[in-house]
Amino acid sequence: MSTSRRRRLFAALVVPATLLLLGSTAQAATFSPEADPVSAINADIAQHDHELGSQIRRVEGDKSTPDSQKAAQQPQPGQAIPGQVLATVAGMDVAGYQGNVDWANWWNQGKRFVWTKATESTSYTNPYFAQQYNGSYNQGFIRGAYHFATPNTASGAAQARYFVAHGGGWSKDGRTLPGALDMEYNPYGATCYGLSKAGMTSWILDFHDTYHSLTGRYPVIYTSTSWWGSCVSGDFSSTAPLWVARYASSVGTLPYNWGFYTVWQYTSSPLDQDTFNGAYDRLQALANG
Repeated sequence: MSTSRRRRLFAALVVPATLLLLGSTAQAATFSPEADPVSAINADIAQHDHELGSQIRRVEGDKSTPDSQKAAQQPQPGQAIPGQVLATVAGMDVAGYQGNVDWANWWNQGKRFVWTKATESTSYTNPYFAQQYNGSYNQGFIRGAYHFATPNTASGAAQARYFVAHGGGWSKDGRTLPGALDMEYNPYGATCYGLSKAGMTSWILDFHDTYHSLTGRYPVIYTSTSWWGSCVSGDFSSTAPLWVARYASSVGTLPYNWGFYTVWQYTSSPLDQDTFNGAYDRLQALANG
């Protein structure tokens, strides 16, 4: 999303003060009580809310077109999950900059699953998380939460604990997806956050194992093939479902040793859109564990 588009979204956002209380009380406590609450929240989102894929688009670009988006929503025969029918389910992902989402609108457009940003590092929570996470569930979506990782600010274990404590948990209700770990280019500095490939692998493993110990599920890992190849040396294909970002008509080469993808983010226009690699009952199975 461009800076100008983000500013327009911020300027247009009008949220009742009572709804703001549904977001993170920890985050709200950092705002000056004299400040306009909507302006304060928007300023905090602008500074700290790096949505899923924002840095992949910044570095790799979004080359999607209406034709590529249409093609991406079709099954990818070469990426079929063993034993599953060739099919797709339409989904999306959202973050704080979108404010209160009109879930009925997206449901009527055929979306059936969503991941909502919950946290970043161990200091940021999405102030619109409650409306986005609970609102999508109430509309009928199968929903999950995601964490934007900053491996140079705190350990993987610390960030996993923070994520679970602020909306990133899991319950076997058939409608809650395992939490997703967003691994992408550093918005604040060095591409790989100053870590070697081995160091990054250890950080991800720390998050991965801690999340599993807290929830009983392994996290979905979101990334791009290019970033993963540049920054990670480890293999998580046996435990972590892959959510891959590529803004084109085909999913392309996958990150190291994953034989297929589970979710594909194929465009950021007019918002982040995704497809699940399988039929709806397989999406339910992912939710159920």
